[in-house]
Amino acid sequence: MQRSRKMNNDKSRQTLLGIVGFGAFGQLAAAHLGEYFEISAYDPSPGLAKTAQQLGVTLSSLHSVSQADVILIAAPVSSFEEVVSEIAVACNPGALIVDVGSVKVIPSEIMRRLLPNHMDIVATHPLFGPQSAGPGIEGLKVAVCPIQGRRHMRLAAFLRKALGLTVIMTTPDDHDQEAAVVQGLTHLIAKVLLRMGPLPTRMTTKSFDLLSEAISMVQHDAPEVFEAIEKANPYAETVRRRFFDLAASLSIELEAASTTKPHNESGH
Repeated sequence: MQRSRKMNNDKSRQTLLGIVGFGAFGQLAAAHLGEYFEISAYDPSPGLAKTAQQLGVTLSSLHSVSQADVILIAAPVSSFEEVVSEIAVACNPGALIVDVGSVKVIPSEIMRRLLPNHMDIVATHPLFGPQSAGPGIEGLKVAVCPIQGRRHMRLAAFLRKALGLTVIMTTPDDHDQEAAVVQGLTHLIAKVLLRMGPLPTRMTTKSFDLLSEAISMVQHDAPEVFEAIEKANPYAETVRRRFFDLAASLSIELEAASTTKPHNESGH
């Protein structure tokens, strides 16, 4: 298949894609990339054989998956450094490595420090997940951060032309600054509202329905996603503190207003 070879200079065979981390997002990636790559995946979790078979994915060892032409890391931040260390030992010269985590500064530093110079490295963040990608991924956004090598432009072109994604070229630092607000606040508010539940479903406004929809898109994310967004992003704590400080300030204003006695019309 001619389209499947676009990410590889070797025209004699189909490009090999190795997915490290075959959880919800790794499976989503396989579902959309199976048309373009021969895919293998590694994940230590049990019970993935049936899903892999349905997606046409071969489950294999981390060492074997790390020898693919393109390596997609969909592992949690907590195990990221260990995974990259093992990939660095097994990878082939000229391989392209791409991560898809929710934070970019820390993973980018790890990849730049541990991976050999002969690898191209691109840090990415698909700004969607299995829930929001349900109707399809065309038109959805993906952040792309060049780290090492020159193949980020080819990758960006593939994401735009083959998958129909909207590509945002940025840096790891700029990404994390914006994501601390965009994702940090969304997940934080969702967590708080879910703890207030059950939320009303009958007498609701359009704005509340939209809020409920936003909550539904993130409430089933793995705990590791929330941990990464709130703890691994170096800018998240500042945004979180400012949000709570402003909320506390507003609460004080409302309490002060409620204790102020209104004057009657005569001024007494």
